[in-house]
Amino acid sequence: MSRYGDREDEVRRMLESPHPQVPADLAARAVARGTRLLHRDRAVRRALWALVVAAVLVLAVWASVVEPWQGPAETTPPLEGW
Repeated sequence: MSRYGDREDEVRRMLESPHPQVPADLAARAVARGTRLLHRDRAVRRALWALVVAAVLVLAVWASVVEPWQGPAETTPPLEGW
């Protein structure tokens, strides 16, 4: 028999066998797990946004204190002994 015929026979046997029993509280457990995952994802997203906002604030405060856009007044040392 061909390779595909064996697979078809195996699938037919699987479909003809009795189906396993599903736990009665499966839907409730799935809903509870999904709710926990949504809450966790939302908390992680909020924490990351808070971290980004804090980083931007720290950068703004640092830039206002240091003023890195203003370069030094002298760019070359004075020439001596020429």
